[in-house]
Parts: sequence; structure tokens; C-alpha cells
Amino acid sequence: QSTVCEKIMELLGQNEVEQRQRKVLILSQDSFYKVLTAEQQAKALKGQYNFDHPDAFDNDLMHSTLKNIVEGKTVEVPTYDFVTHSRLAETTVVYPADVVLFEGILVFYNQDIRDMFHLRLFVDTDSDVRLSRRVLRDMKRGRDLEQILTQYTTFVKPAFEEFCLPTKKYADVIIPRGVDNMVAINLIVQHIQDILNGDICKWQRGALNGHGRTYKRPFPEQAESGAVLAAGKRSHLESSSRPH
Repeated sequence: QSTVCEKIMELLGQNEVEQRQRKVLILSQDSFYKVLTAEQQAKALKGQYNFDHPDAFDNDLMHSTLKNIVEGKTVEVPTYDFVTHSRLAETTVVYPADVVLFEGILVFYNQDIRDMFHLRLFVDTDSDVRLSRRVLRDMKRGRDLEQILTQYTTFVKPAFEEFCLPTKKYADVIIPRGVDNMVAINLIVQHIQDILNGDICKWQRGALNGHGRTYKRPFPEQAESGAVLAAGKRSHLESSSRPH
């Protein structure tokens, strides 16, 4: 899902814009992993902790952060170190944006969080591709191949089948083949451009006149599952997808 979000940012030209000036930004569920106990961290270093279980995430912090973002507030997002499996003292400042892409493996699992999204995207990628990308990513984080494969068969694959895959039913739009599906990605990019160039401007003018309202615009070729812009200081399209 991160690859798809990065491609969207690239096509919108937002990846080269200074952070404070971005109209579109990416926020990852991975930033909200819970602080581990000493015992849990010891297991994590051995590849024996399940980071793909819903209980691995700090859903309360995730929900409050998203709520503040929808309200157009500047927020501080936790910084997670995937090598040491710990939340760092440093935080990342996220400034208000018109469109927010929120990505992660289990963002549809919690209903309170799921209900905040205005367009839900599910990236459907082949299991072999997901495994190969995970191996390459985790090896860059200093883990050996045997640990990566053991963790995948013990935790990742079962958790995907039990917790992630069933949430596919909540998606408004399913993107087969992930980042290789440029037809779907271009439709999403066009939809975001429509928001930035059209409805969002109307919404802001209405809000300034004291007559703020929520506009609805259907996703191209998906009229029954359109995206609803949030009523707040800024308008957001929060999208999410499954892991590669």
C-alpha cells in the first residue's frame, strides 16, 4: 500500500513539495505501534512478536490523531524504529493538508477508525509479491532470512488471513495488481485532482461565509461508493489499503 501511495504522490507532484506546503500527504498506521514492554521487545528482536495482530497498534492514539487531522490541526505523529522495535522520543510534525492518504494493513479493522475514512481503497497484490517485498525490506533492517521467513509463516500470513483479508468487504474500491495497475491509480489521481481543483474550493468558500457544508462527489465509475469530504477546517480524503 505504501508503494501505491508513493506513486499517487509522485503523479500529483506532491513528493517534491516542501512539507508545510503539501496539499496531499501520507500517514502510515505503522507509526502507531504500541510501546513494547521489555519482555515483548526481547521477543520482537527474535522475530517472536506478532506485529500483524490488531492489538499491536495504539488505536486510541491513532483515532485521536486522525480526529485532529480531520479538524485541520497540526499534529505530532510518533516515530517508530523498526530496527529496535521501539517508539522514539522524537516525533514527526504533520501539517494540515487537503487530502490525507492513511495507509496500513489493519486500518479497516477498528470500526471507530474505519468510519472516519471517506474513500476506502484495498490494494490486492499477489502473495508472492508481498513476500518478496517483505524479505527485501526486512533484510535492509538487519534481519536474517531465516527469521524473516519464520516470522512470515508464524505470524504474518495467518494474521493476514484472519484479520486483514476479511476487511476487504469494507473497501469502496479494490485495486488489483497494486502499483502495476496504472489505470486504477490514474483514476484515483484524477479524483484527488478534482477535489483539489473543484469541490474543495467550493467547500472552503462556503465555510468562510458561515455556510459550511459537506460535498459528495462519486469516484469515477464507482458512483455507489463515492468519497465524502470531511466537514472541518480542511477537507480530507483518507484512503487505506492492504500490505504488499
